[in-house]
Amino acid sequence: VQLVESGGGLVQSGGSLRLSCSASRLSLNSYTIGWFRQSPGKGREGVASIREGVVGTTYADSVKGRFTISRDNAKNTVYLQMNNLEPEDTAVYYCAAEGRIAGKYDYWGQGTQVTVSS
Repeated sequence: VQLVESGGGLVQSGGSLRLSCSASRLSLNSYTIGWFRQSPGKGREGVASIREGVVGTTYADSVKGRFTISRDNAKNTVYLQMNNLEPEDTAVYYCAAEGRIAGKYDYWGQGTQVTVSS
Protein backbone atom coordinates (compact mmCIF):
# COMPACT_ATOMS: atom_id res chain seq x y z
CA VAL A 1 0.00 0.00 0.00
CA GLN A 2 1.38 3.37 -0.94
CA LEU A 3 0.08 6.87 -0.83
CA VAL A 4 0.72 9.26 -3.72
CA GLU A 5 1.28 12.97 -3.29
CA SER A 6 0.96 15.55 -6.03
CA GLY A 7 0.70 19.31 -6.42
CA GLY A 8 4.14 20.43 -5.39
CA GLY A 9 6.15 22.95 -7.33
CA LEU A 10 7.90 26.29 -7.34
CA VAL A 11 6.00 29.33 -6.11
CA GLN A 12 6.90 32.84 -5.05
CA SER A 13 6.64 34.00 -1.47
CA GLY A 14 3.03 34.83 -0.68
CA GLY A 15 1.72 32.37 -3.24
CA SER A 16 -0.42 29.27 -2.82
CA LEU A 17 -0.28 25.59 -3.63
CA ARG A 18 -2.65 22.71 -3.02
CA LEU A 19 -1.18 19.31 -2.34
CA SER A 20 -3.17 16.13 -2.88
CA CYS A 21 -2.77 12.73 -1.28
CA SER A 22 -4.46 9.70 -2.79
CA ALA A 23 -4.25 5.92 -2.54
CA SER A 24 -5.40 3.14 -4.79
CA ARG A 25 -5.72 0.34 -2.22
CA LEU A 26 -6.54 2.22 0.94
CA SER A 27 -9.73 4.00 1.92
CA LEU A 28 -8.28 7.18 3.30
CA ASN A 29 -11.53 8.15 5.01
CA SER A 30 -10.95 5.26 7.43
CA TYR A 31 -7.61 6.63 8.60
CA THR A 32 -6.17 9.62 10.32
CA ILE A 33 -4.03 11.26 7.65
CA GLY A 34 -1.08 13.46 8.37
CA TRP A 35 1.01 15.79 6.27
CA PHE A 36 4.69 16.02 7.14
CA ARG A 37 7.62 17.91 5.67
CA GLN A 38 11.36 17.64 5.70
CA SER A 39 13.96 20.09 4.45
CA PRO A 40 17.72 19.50 4.12
CA GLY A 41 19.46 19.44 7.48
CA LYS A 42 16.20 19.37 9.43
CA GLY A 43 14.18 16.61 10.95
CA ARG A 44 10.76 15.62 9.79
CA GLU A 45 8.04 17.97 10.99
CA GLY A 46 4.36 17.24 11.39
CA VAL A 47 2.41 19.92 9.54
CA ALA A 48 -1.25 18.97 9.81
CA SER A 49 -3.52 16.02 10.40
CA ILE A 50 -7.15 15.14 9.92
CA ARG A 51 -8.88 12.43 11.89
CA GLU A 52 -10.81 9.58 10.35
CA GLY A 53 -14.56 9.68 10.66
CA VAL A 54 -15.30 12.63 12.88
CA VAL A 55 -14.18 16.11 12.00
CA GLY A 56 -10.94 16.97 13.74
CA THR A 57 -7.82 18.68 12.51
CA THR A 58 -4.50 19.71 14.02
CA TYR A 59 -1.85 22.09 12.75
CA ALA A 60 1.71 22.96 13.59
CA ASP A 61 2.00 26.45 15.04
CA SER A 62 4.17 27.46 12.10
CA VAL A 63 1.35 26.92 9.59
CA LYS A 64 -1.77 27.81 11.58
CA GLY A 65 -3.92 30.30 9.72
CA ARG A 66 -2.10 29.61 6.43
CA PHE A 67 -2.60 25.89 5.75
CA THR A 68 -5.86 23.94 5.66
CA ILE A 69 -6.19 20.17 5.60
CA SER A 70 -9.36 18.61 4.23
CA ARG A 71 -10.61 15.39 2.71
CA ASP A 72 -12.89 14.45 -0.17
CA ASN A 73 -14.13 10.96 0.60
CA ALA A 74 -15.76 10.55 -2.80
CA LYS A 75 -12.37 11.04 -4.44
CA ASN A 76 -10.46 9.19 -1.71
CA THR A 77 -8.18 12.19 -1.46
CA VAL A 78 -6.80 14.39 1.30
CA TYR A 79 -5.72 17.92 0.49
CA LEU A 80 -3.36 20.42 2.02
CA GLN A 81 -4.18 23.95 0.91
CA MET A 82 -1.17 26.15 1.53
CA ASN A 83 -1.61 29.91 1.36
CA ASN A 84 0.73 32.81 2.01
CA LEU A 85 3.72 30.55 1.53
CA GLU A 86 7.07 31.56 2.94
CA PRO A 87 10.61 30.48 1.98
CA GLU A 88 10.72 28.60 5.29
CA ASP A 89 7.98 26.32 3.94
CA THR A 90 10.37 24.93 1.35
CA ALA A 91 10.60 21.17 1.92
CA VAL A 92 9.58 17.78 0.64
CA TYR A 93 6.02 17.18 1.77
CA TYR A 94 4.76 13.71 2.61
CA CYS A 95 1.35 12.35 3.47
CA ALA A 96 0.92 9.35 5.70
CA ALA A 97 -1.85 7.20 7.14
CA GLU A 98 -1.90 6.41 10.84
CA GLY A 99 -2.00 2.73 11.75
CA ARG A 100 -3.55 0.99 14.74
CA ILE A 101 -1.16 2.62 17.18
CA ALA A 102 -1.98 6.26 17.76
CA GLY A 103 0.75 8.49 16.45
CA LYS A 104 2.40 5.77 14.42
CA TYR A 105 2.06 6.29 10.69
CA ASP A 106 2.34 3.05 8.79
CA TYR A 107 1.74 4.08 5.18
CA TRP A 108 3.69 6.81 3.44
CA GLY A 109 3.91 8.49 0.09
CA GLN A 110 7.06 9.25 -1.85
CA GLY A 111 6.87 12.98 -1.23
CA THR A 112 6.42 16.07 -3.37
CA GLN A 113 8.82 19.01 -3.47
CA VAL A 114 7.59 22.46 -2.53
CA THR A 115 9.97 25.34 -3.18
CA VAL A 116 9.11 28.89 -2.18
CA SER A 117 11.29 31.64 -3.59
CA SER A 118 11.74 34.97 -1.85
